[in-house]
Order: sequence, then C-alpha cells, then structure tokens
Amino acid sequence: MCGWQDRNVLPQRQVRAQFDRRTIVVYQAYSSDIADPALRANRFVPPFSFHRMTWIKPSFRWLMHRSNWAQKRGQERILAVRITREGWEEALSQAVLTTSDPRAVAEAAVHVQWDPERSLRGAALNHYSIQVGIGRGLITRFAEEWIVDLTDLTSQTRKIAKLAQSGQAGKAQRLMPPERVYPVPTPIATRLDIDG
Repeated sequence: MCGWQDRNVLPQRQVRAQFDRRTIVVYQAYSSDIADPALRANRFVPPFSFHRMTWIKPSFRWLMHRSNWAQKRGQERILAVRITREGWEEALSQAVLTTSDPRAVAEAAVHVQWDPERSLRGAALNHYSIQVGIGRGLITRFAEEWIVDLTDLTSQTRKIAKLAQSGQAGKAQRLMPPERVYPVPTPIATRLDIDG
C-alpha cells in the first residue's frame, strides 16, 4: 500500500491546463498598452510584437510567479488566452527543447522549456511546468488563427494574491483557474520529455 507521500508525488513533466474538447487556455502577462488593444480586438494587435518570440504558459501559478502576481513592470495585466487545441498541438509538434543542440534550437519554430512549478506562495515544487515559445514564423497564425478568446484576469489575480497574503489560502485556491493533465499525443510527448 502506498504511503501518503507516494500518493502525492506527481510525474515530473506533464502539461497541466484548463481545456475543453476544442480549446486550451494559456496565460500571458503584458502592459496595459498591449493588453487593452488586444482585449478590444479579441486578438493580439499592435503594439504587440509580431517580430519576436512570445511565450505562452498553461500554468496560471507559474505565470503568477513570473509576473509577481501582476506587479512586475510591463506585466501588470494578466490575460487568459484561449486557443484551439489544434494550434497548441501544431506548436508542440514543431517544438524543440531549449536544452537541445544549440543549432537545432536556433532553427526551431517553437521552443519548449520546463521550469519548476510553483505553489500558491511561489515556492518551487518538485515537478515541472511547460513554457512554450512561439517563434516569429508562427506568431501571425497564433494571433489570427489559433486564438478563440482573450479574457482579462487582472482583477481576479489581484484578489487571489490579496487572499493568499492575508492567510486565506483556501479562499485563494478556490479562485484559481482549474487545471488538469492535458493528453499530449504520444509522438510529441516522447520528443518533448512529457510524462504519460
């Protein structure tokens, strides 16, 4: 019989996300200068840059760590970006791990890296979260074809942070977007070190 600790050990690398039959939610943090026009258009438009890699993250907690709960300069606005699963899997199918041969990374349309997942308080956990960098060659398709909806989660983010900071972790946790293991197709999972 497994002990309590054994039951709570998660596989090292899985994609955990909010998704449905057709779409998956990824998160990004921007300044208001980028977020407001994007929200009005319900897709990314200038001044969003179509000329450099953009990183998307299906883990809400990891983006909270990265943006310091929407307090980091230039990352004050948190967007939930709902994209098609077809687009997500197309990106993964073209991805190269950032730990691969530098020449392969330089030529890749999409980069993938694994970083320690974070707790509600920001502590590194013993399993990893996927970050996906969409290169210049695919950004237009990402913005114009894959995106289904953009939602501003800034107010929700700040409310969660305030609850967590005031010792109300249970209430904060209930406001977190629900995430579960995403079923990555086996050939992609094998290539990107994703655990089954």
